[in-house]
Amino acid sequence: MFSESDGYDRFMGRWSRRLAPPMVAFAGVGEGCAVLDVGCGTGALTFAAAEIGSVTVTGVDPAEAYVDTARRCVRGRSVSFDVGSALSLPYADAAFDATLSMLVMNFLADPAAAVREMIRVTRAKGVVAAAVWDYGEGMEMLRVFWDEAVAVIPAAASRDERAMPLCRSGELGELWRAEGLSEVEERALTIDLDFGSFDDYWEPFTFGQGPAGSFVASLSEPERRALQARLRDRLLVGGPDHSFALRARAWAVRGVVAP
Repeated sequence: MFSESDGYDRFMGRWSRRLAPPMVAFAGVGEGCAVLDVGCGTGALTFAAAEIGSVTVTGVDPAEAYVDTARRCVRGRSVSFDVGSALSLPYADAAFDATLSMLVMNFLADPAAAVREMIRVTRAKGVVAAAVWDYGEGMEMLRVFWDEAVAVIPAAASRDERAMPLCRSGELGELWRAEGLSEVEERALTIDLDFGSFDDYWEPFTFGQGPAGSFVASLSEPERRALQARLRDRLLVGGPDHSFALRARAWAVRGVVAP
């Protein structure tokens, strides 16, 4: 679903960069840690973690295009990137002090297996943490989109991300506890998504990224125009173009690996 790094960056990567610092703070990444970012994409969380003093960070993602994009941004920082799967991480046992994953778990075929891999590569008493968007009510950018998409094509309801697993309060915590992590803590992380204009909101949906972008790509031209018009009216309240902000909430979880 996320196939092209520049399109992804315009659609979701820019908001990942805004979410990454509070995610790093919540995970408790400290100076001198060796950190792994699972499903790193273009490196938003990886680079945010690298801002902590004396930290070494490794990002891993199955998409080579994303990894190539991230590598071009390293610029001397203590950061490296590998191509690899969250379900079979290419690292030794207990190789990291903290293993993080942001906006990935709900897209994996087997999230529990991914958590077990994250635990395996994390040292005893190290931290395993993750975050996903609240696709139910907390991601206004997508909530507005799918509300209007269903008004145009009722069958769009089956493609709405709100049906994805692990996107509601408490679900990540349940998974963390089920996989044996201790001291499990959950928190809502909220940011604002600032759009300079309606086109700044709409155009990234036309790049075919994620479930929403794939849906737009499947529409006929009249359907696309109808959806665009409904979104414009809703977001601009029928008035002239202007900047606006939408709230985005992510559910985050952290736990400690057993000694």
